[in-house]
Formats: sequence, C-alpha cells, structure tokens
Amino acid sequence: MSEANIITGQYVQISQSPASLGERIIAQIIDAFLIVCYLIGSTLLISEINLSFLSNGFVWMIGIYLPAFFYSFLMELFNHGQSVGKMVMRIRVVKKDGTTPGIGEFFMRWLLQLVDLGFSGIGALIILISKNSQRLGDLAAGTMVIRLNDYRKIQVSLDEFYYLDRKYKPVYPQAEDLSINQLDVIQRTLNTEYGYERERRIASLAAKVREHLKISDTNTADEKFLYTIVRDYQHYSLEII
Repeated sequence: MSEANIITGQYVQISQSPASLGERIIAQIIDAFLIVCYLIGSTLLISEINLSFLSNGFVWMIGIYLPAFFYSFLMELFNHGQSVGKMVMRIRVVKKDGTTPGIGEFFMRWLLQLVDLGFSGIGALIILISKNSQRLGDLAAGTMVIRLNDYRKIQVSLDEFYYLDRKYKPVYPQAEDLSINQLDVIQRTLNTEYGYERERRIASLAAKVREHLKISDTNTADEKFLYTIVRDYQHYSLEII
C-alpha cells in the first residue's frame, strides 16, 4: 500500500496510507446493514403506533427515507469524514493534503457514490488502479480514504531547509537566471503523481533546463537535478530579500 507524505505550509509533515478496497467494502456493508435495520425498525414502529398523519406519502418520505438516503453524506459531514462503518474499520475521508473536506467535497463524494454503486464493478476497478485507492467520487472531489492507524503528523525541523541558509553553497549558480514562471513549471512537474508519465516529463524537463542554463552535468539523476535547481533558486531568492 502506498504512503503519501505531504509537508504543509506550517512545516508539518503528514504521513497517511490509503484504505484498501477490502476495508472500504466492509465499512460499506456495515453502513448498509445499519440503514436496513433503521428502515425496518422505523416501519415496524410506525405500524405499531399507527399514526394517521404518517399515511401521507410525502411525510413518510421526508421523515423516514431522506435521512437514510443522505446517511453517508450527513455522517461524513458532521462526524469528521467517518460513517459508522468507517469508524469501525478505523478509516476516514480526508482531502489529499490531509485536511478535512468541506461540504462541497462531501456532497460531490455522495453524489458520485450513486454512480459507483450503480456500476459497482467499475467503481471497484477505479479504486484498484488509482494511485491513492480513490473511487470516482474521490477523484472528482479531491479526497481520499485513509487508515487512521497510519496517519501521522510530524513537525519538520527547519534544519531540513538548510538550503535557505545564507551559508548554503549552491550547486548550480545558473539557477539564479530562472524566472519564477520557469521555477513554477519545475515544481509542478516534481509534484505530479508517480508513474511512467511523471518520469518521462521529468527527464524531458531536466534536459531542457540543462540546455537553457548551459549545465553540462549529466551524471546527476534527473529528479535530483531538478530538486537541486529549485533549492539553489530559493537560496538566491532569500539572498535578494
């Protein structure tokens, strides 16, 4: 199972592992069981009480069926990304940066869950092949389901940002000649999801950067080269400030 590591703007490193397909299915079965029990129990209770105003179909739908219909959306929204099934399985819905989703993200997940359930084979396949075990709703909302047992927040030492120190010696002085737009392209390329396409883009970009800055070093691995270029550029930016 892959592990995602993110460093936030507050220099906090978040380590989180996606929940497996099996864990998500078991959580969904638990939730479905609770919903069925709720509907059966409510129906039996109302038939025993025999309240006349509940003979109105609209009132029945509002009072009984709507809470069950919106169960996953409401539970995740008001319970920090967890339904009862997810609580039992120790998994939770978060945004890809580790923060709690908002009402829009939760609603998008719930809305597309209807598609995932309607085409269960496709929904399961997407979870299996996506990098962070995301279903269609997660991909659209920018969320993922993580294991709480593997979720860690680690305060990052500022020593890790040694390249911003004035005593740091840049490896490639030519990095100072980059524009901020060019640096942004490099950073966005480095932050893309891992895979063949990422490796191809990094190799292509590294070659262009070497050519543009007239750097003859080809022994350094392309990804390490680009990270070093970014560090050197940030060092020079600090010097300017």
